[in-house]
Amino acid sequence: MKSASVLAAVLAVLALPSLAAAADYGAKRAVHGRGEASAEARGFTGALPACNDPGVEAHVISGFAATEREYWASDLALSPFVAPREIDYRPWGGEFIPRRFCEAKVVTNDGRKRVVVYNIREDQGFASIGYGVEWCVTGIDRHYSYAPRCKMAAP
Repeated sequence: MKSASVLAAVLAVLALPSLAAAADYGAKRAVHGRGEASAEARGFTGALPACNDPGVEAHVISGFAATEREYWASDLALSPFVAPREIDYRPWGGEFIPRRFCEAKVVTNDGRKRVVVYNIREDQGFASIGYGVEWCVTGIDRHYSYAPRCKMAAP
């Protein structure tokens, strides 16, 4: 029994360098030996909907309501966005998947004023088709995925 756990520990230590290399998201990528690969060289266009796009807003509002209903047995819902604004666009550089970071003011149906922080990502929709939207509503991050106060959803 002891030798099996020693063997497992040795194998885990040997795997660390490969895991560290896999987690190096900022590593330079080569395209046919020509240096760093931009996102455009990998097929991205950088064309993303604006923060005030009605489709993006509808995606966040309906997704929030569905999550509240299905996971938290709550009827909490968001009002339409007020003053949506861009926080940043492609903050990490041209070799990463294009993202637009936004925030807007909302009122939940319990009467509380909140801020929704969201990002729009190219080719991150269902089955990598279309854009994807990830959001966090301040004060309602029930599983603390973006804690503290949705900071991890921002750039």
